[in-house]
Amino acid sequence: MPSLGWYCGWLRDDFGQIMIMPQTWTLSITGKGGVGKTTIAALAVSWLEAGGRGPVLAVDADPNLCLDALLGVSCAVTVGGVREEAKLISRSQAVSSGGMGKTELLDMKIQEALVENGTFDLIAMGRPEGPGCYCYANNVLRGILARLADHYAFVVIDNEAGLENLSRRTVVQTDWLVFVSDPSARGLKTARRLYDLAVELEVKAMAMGLIINRLRSDDALRQARALFADTPVAVLGGLPEDDEIARRDALSLPIFGLSQQNPVALAAGDIFERIHAGGLHNGRAGAGN
Repeated sequence: MPSLGWYCGWLRDDFGQIMIMPQTWTLSITGKGGVGKTTIAALAVSWLEAGGRGPVLAVDADPNLCLDALLGVSCAVTVGGVREEAKLISRSQAVSSGGMGKTELLDMKIQEALVENGTFDLIAMGRPEGPGCYCYANNVLRGILARLADHYAFVVIDNEAGLENLSRRTVVQTDWLVFVSDPSARGLKTARRLYDLAVELEVKAMAMGLIINRLRSDDALRQARALFADTPVAVLGGLPEDDEIARRDALSLPIFGLSQQNPVALAAGDIFERIHAGGLHNGRAGAGN
């Protein structure tokens, strides 16, 4: 199985980055707030786990942490918090009071941020950087996180809502970059703007796609195909509105408790199967191509 290229680049100039190694199978999900991108990320993790495709790493790249609850785990420590500690450690003596070197100490802190749960693990990026210089912190964290890469075969990244994650270059390389939209005309136009921004920022993706959440009719699919007709973005399909999903969301219940015949889970599984099989790849469909 291919190995995961971890979240190994926190900073280049003023932009945080997620850098993925070339052999990684990665699914990066983005969209405006409220369209259900975190639910789709959780469904992807569930699908990978159910198919025995682990180990899987789920990355919550949204400062407003939500993915842990949908996956039925709790994330108390974030990489952002570790980075703040690294900034403080950089000002300290070379060796901690316990005799542990700086890098060893930060390595331990990253392990504490990793939520392990059998066939999938979760790590949360947490809040962006505060004021001041993070050069030492970023350099050390980059090396530590990169060394963890071989432990995972797949990664699912739930990005921050809206345009911010792309404008800050949160994602710079991925296998699949998937835009999520609701069926509204406004939502679809926002998804198209996200694609245009990805082109402008030269986001590298093997392929790109669009998923329409809470789909009520095929009209939105037809609109989406017309809107993305001049792009390499594949309209992957839609997920229907579903009372079970809405009820579980209202009760803050994890995605893993869905019934096996849930229509959203079945539709998502079909989309993920086609994505993973490569049947919808558009060649080297980088956003800049």
